[in-house]
Amino acid sequence: MLLIAGFVLAALNLRPALAGLSPLLGEIMDDLALGPAAGGAITTVMVVCLGLLGPVAPVLSTRFGLDRALLVGLAVLAAGAVLRSSDGLFGLYGGAVLVGTAIAIMNVVMPGLVKQHFPTKIGLFTGLYVSCLVTGAATASAIAVPLADQYGWRIAAGSTALLAVLAALVWIPQAARPVPVAPTGPRPFRRLLRSRVTWYVTLFMGFQSMSFYIMLAWLPTIFQDAGLPADQAGYLLSLTNLMQIAATLSVPILAGRVRSQAPHVTAAAVLTVAGYLGVLLAPATLPWLWMSILGVGQGASIALALLIITLRAPDPASVTALSAIAQSCGYLLAALGPFVIGLLNQLTGGWTWPLVAGLGVCVIQLVFGLIAGRPVETARAEATIR
Repeated sequence: MLLIAGFVLAALNLRPALAGLSPLLGEIMDDLALGPAAGGAITTVMVVCLGLLGPVAPVLSTRFGLDRALLVGLAVLAAGAVLRSSDGLFGLYGGAVLVGTAIAIMNVVMPGLVKQHFPTKIGLFTGLYVSCLVTGAATASAIAVPLADQYGWRIAAGSTALLAVLAALVWIPQAARPVPVAPTGPRPFRRLLRSRVTWYVTLFMGFQSMSFYIMLAWLPTIFQDAGLPADQAGYLLSLTNLMQIAATLSVPILAGRVRSQAPHVTAAAVLTVAGYLGVLLAPATLPWLWMSILGVGQGASIALALLIITLRAPDPASVTALSAIAQSCGYLLAALGPFVIGLLNQLTGGWTWPLVAGLGVCVIQLVFGLIAGRPVETARAEATIR
């Protein structure tokens, strides 16, 4: 039970430090005199770190084991959240780097932990940890503005360190266990890099993440520019994250039982496009409906991306390697999203063209998701290509 409790608490830490910042972005920009591009760059810095530093996780897990690598990630996350809330731009962006580094490690390690500790229940525990991921994001985005109103944006942004410390304390007994003996031989990076399936999975991961981070970074600002108050904009972001929970709990279980995940990928992309269209055409009209649709679509998309990573590799070491490639390259691609959208808003003075660009991202996500979600037997055959 302690293993599951620590696993759940760790999963709850995967997004609050990201999601809890975007409702505060307007206040941070005003306080530090940042423009839209510089404001979007805060999220971009974190997402770039998710990409560049994902390969750190396989190195740590090889040297210390997956359990201890997760503990390192939690410790760095707590330190980054505190630094990011300190005074000045150095603390803001330096803390963002540490937060991104920590989440990069944890993102890559979690699928391997599922394969290592729950090999017969991959769909169930993938759904569990992805639902915890979005629950953490929803909670953080909901409480960020009330906390900032009461204590200031620095305390609100730094409060995520408390959850990381709690998870680390619960995970310490698991990390203290003897490290399982790893199989000899190099990790399968070279083979994976030459496999077309690896890049299909990576591009699906990247474009669905780009779609998610565009909305995560700018959705509250879009709603505020449409005339909604800041606290309601934060609640709407929380709603879209809450709506992801139903999808993340059910989709991995259902999609993991069938030969092809392509139908699920299609449904997820269509719902995401519908949510984007609602925000584009009528942001202040029935915003709760658009956020509900968007949440289900994006929740299903991230759950499918992580499930496909776990299904396409035969053992924890291979899962960690594929996860490192897909998430590192995928998040580097996704990191362009918040910055480009902020720049488009700055150049055009509105949100029409930025959201049209977001719709284009959703279409590309669908294309690569359909290829990555083909029957497992086909993907495994291609994965053997040398």
